[in-house]
Amino acid sequence: MQLELPIWFEVSSLIVLTLILIADLYLVVHRPHVPSMREAGLWVGFYVALALLFALAILLLGDAEHAGQFVAGWLTEYSLSIDNLFVFILIMAQFAVPKKLQQEVLMIGIIIALVLRGVFILLGAALIENFSWIFYFFGAFLLYTAIKQLRGHSEESLEDPWLVRMVRRRVPVSKEYDGLKFRIHHDGVPHFTPMLLVLIAIGTTDLIFALDSIPAIFGITQSAFIVFTANVFALMGLRQLYFLLGGLLERLEYLKFGIAFILGFIGVKLFFHALHVNELSFINGGHPVEWAPEISTWTSLGVIIGAMTVATIASLIKARRDARSRGHSLSEEVPHFTDD
Repeated sequence: MQLELPIWFEVSSLIVLTLILIADLYLVVHRPHVPSMREAGLWVGFYVALALLFALAILLLGDAEHAGQFVAGWLTEYSLSIDNLFVFILIMAQFAVPKKLQQEVLMIGIIIALVLRGVFILLGAALIENFSWIFYFFGAFLLYTAIKQLRGHSEESLEDPWLVRMVRRRVPVSKEYDGLKFRIHHDGVPHFTPMLLVLIAIGTTDLIFALDSIPAIFGITQSAFIVFTANVFALMGLRQLYFLLGGLLERLEYLKFGIAFILGFIGVKLFFHALHVNELSFINGGHPVEWAPEISTWTSLGVIIGAMTVATIASLIKARRDARSRGHSLSEEVPHFTDD
């Protein structure tokens, strides 16, 4: 079933989202500061409320099926964006990015992510339109990504992307930052600043996550409009979420398992869908496989919410137990003195 929304709604939605992103960029440039927990929380709440209102608008102007697809897609992309954010934190720490520059770096990273995902959405939509077998590839890729996700991230640092290593070998890079400048002169000799390496690392990360996230959401909906808006809403507020969560992300130890389960589930769903619309001659004689089930949007939504809820609660319980265990160990190490 194709999504039929008024053209004025689609156009105005894209214009409003663009204006919001421009306003956010303006605040970063003209009011650089580290937001308080309260300010960051209010912004994150605003963007979440905006996404839910958008889903309500799709429900009223379209139908419940596509409203559900948007919510499921948005939650999937949001969970992947949080994982992306975790890697951003590791990159910031690895390159010792000053606190006052982190907002600008995050905003640039989000813009790069939006551009890359926009390109992949167009490519994905064109592939789906012309080659139904691409769902087999998407499904296999997501299952591979789910397995890779279980490996998680290094607790200490990330290995430099090959592009960063190549730049380090070929050009002189200074040790000091100079705002957002990429190039400075040191003793009359031009040098690149570490900011160049940071943005290369973040851009490479964005590319990898775009490769993961686009097949995932196409497993939920084939509407390019929903795919794109779900990605935009997932990335909006990511900058504030960075400061809101802070060290909490490191405590979400089981987040990777929740994301891996979601990706694996969508990968299986894509395989079933590929069988359901099969046109490959060596599978069932080129005819659709009748027994292959079509997993509903509402089932997908339930699985996504359930997986992230279980992963988050389990992580927080473990973090609390670890904290109590450390506190207990410290108390045992404190020497006790008697009056004797």
